[in-house]
Amino acid sequence: MKRRLLSVVVPIYFEELLIGELYRRLKGSMEELASRYEYELVFVNDGSTDGSLGLLRDLALEDACVRVVDLSRNFGHQLAITAGTDLACGDAVVVIDGDLQDPPEVIAQMVEKWEEGYDVVYGTRIARDGESPFKLATAKLFYRTLNRLSDLDLPLDTGDFRLMDRAVVDQLVQMREESRYIRGMVTWLGFRQCALPYRRDVRYAGYTKYTLGKMVKLALAGITSFSSKPLALAMYFGLFVAFAAFVYLVWVIITTLTMPETIVPGYASLMVVVLFLGGVQLMSVGILGDYIGRIFYEGKRRPLYVVKERYGFGADSPGEEGCGR
Repeated sequence: MKRRLLSVVVPIYFEELLIGELYRRLKGSMEELASRYEYELVFVNDGSTDGSLGLLRDLALEDACVRVVDLSRNFGHQLAITAGTDLACGDAVVVIDGDLQDPPEVIAQMVEKWEEGYDVVYGTRIARDGESPFKLATAKLFYRTLNRLSDLDLPLDTGDFRLMDRAVVDQLVQMREESRYIRGMVTWLGFRQCALPYRRDVRYAGYTKYTLGKMVKLALAGITSFSSKPLALAMYFGLFVAFAAFVYLVWVIITTLTMPETIVPGYASLMVVVLFLGGVQLMSVGILGDYIGRIFYEGKRRPLYVVKERYGFGADSPGEEGCGR
């Protein structure tokens, strides 16, 4: 009887300092499962211009279980994961970041949960070692804000580290929206899901590529992709400002009639009101513009990513037969 295949998808962006250790730990974790499963390691080079691609190609030449997908440029973390899941052939697909903050040793526990009948097993961070108080506070605020604004009940403190059954992956592959928040998309799909608590480690080497700007962009994608509440919030805020302005107008009229000597025409107060109302209007237009911008990009129907080269996807590779990709 042919053993089932496990795929591990790893996005890589300027990680030449840790690829050797990453491969060693992934290989060790998967070898523990090798008596029951075949496996493939799918590394996606997301436009790295350091030595990452060369190291990955060497691994693909030495190890028949290694696949390398080289994208034509940097498309971003979420699209690199998309490329990997599109090309992965496993009966279950694990997504893990390449910085070794998510321990590869946890994969075996995810497989156990999958064997119990769960279709999605997502890692939930009970601790985040080596991260600044600012990062911890903003991450906690983001997940809780997103949950309040979203129409879905999204898991808290959960990233992209997860195992997905083939049935889930097949549905995810059909979702081709430009603005991607994969952890939310998997939640939207449903199926039987469970959390697996784990402790997130310190980055093994190098530095994080997720700048504050990229984190804000991901947060906006998560909010606007799964909720129209910001539009309603802008409307409610506008109604509140209009009501406050009406109350202020009534107060000015009463004060003018009863105590006219206290009313001194002032440039400053007028400018405050005008600027405040202008700020509310610009904020509302900005929220609306973000939604319209996403419609604009979706309408172009461009490919989500472009693959430049693939290595290790030969006909004799595990899982290639009948993969259909």
